[in-house]
Amino acid sequence: MKDRISITMLDGGIADVRLIRSDKMNALDPAMWEALAEAIDQLKATAGLRVVVLSGEGRAFCAGLDLSSLSNDRDPGASSAGGSLSDRTRGIANNAQYAAWGWRELPVPVIAAVHGVAFGAGSQIMAAADIRIVHPDTRIAIMEMRWGLVPDVAGMALWRTQVADDVLREMIYTNREFNGSEAKLLGFATHVSDDPLEKAMELAAVIADKNPHAIRGAKRLCNMLADASDAEILQGESDEQVKVIRTPNQMEAVMAGMQKRKPNFVD
Repeated sequence: MKDRISITMLDGGIADVRLIRSDKMNALDPAMWEALAEAIDQLKATAGLRVVVLSGEGRAFCAGLDLSSLSNDRDPGASSAGGSLSDRTRGIANNAQYAAWGWRELPVPVIAAVHGVAFGAGSQIMAAADIRIVHPDTRIAIMEMRWGLVPDVAGMALWRTQVADDVLREMIYTNREFNGSEAKLLGFATHVSDDPLEKAMELAAVIADKNPHAIRGAKRLCNMLADASDAEILQGESDEQVKVIRTPNQMEAVMAGMQKRKPNFVD
């Protein structure tokens, strides 16, 4: 993982996670697919984690699949990330899907800071973040149709809560490139910033100062929105509130607010 992904723990439980294959614009070869999965698994097991900031070093966030890593004699059912496309090797996902979907499975918020390009699988990894901050000149495309393929790195499950149905269909069918400013208008991005990483870190610091148990509960509720029934969501609200109300961290949030001081939460 060390030559593909770096993880630096910052103050406040913020994980600074970077794709570091900068000489290849962080394109996804077999080693990068594996590194993404390892990074996600490592973060899932990290004590004291509050927020993840995901970015790419060099000229790009992620240029998508490294076409040079494809083998002409590969079985049609095999994944470039290893294993089978059809087999669920990572919970509900295959290996490639987990490189994006796994960020959604993290119990804490993930903020993507995106610059340069986010093509194909890169646009789907970006979509997995809870919050997506892009440079206005970032080049984005759901690129798969250019190669006669369909998007299959969890993007379909992720975009459905972000982008209007007809807009998504157009972008998939045409593989049209669009920039960060348009991405904000269309729903692919949350914010546009001339310095996405700086803004992501600022936002991460705000989130890291909230009750960590309430934040995790809120993410679980947000993750329900795509397919849960109204009754399940209403019950989920109540269940998550019961877990945090009148707990030490919830009371600390109240006291810190009243006393106008930084809260001191426990994990």
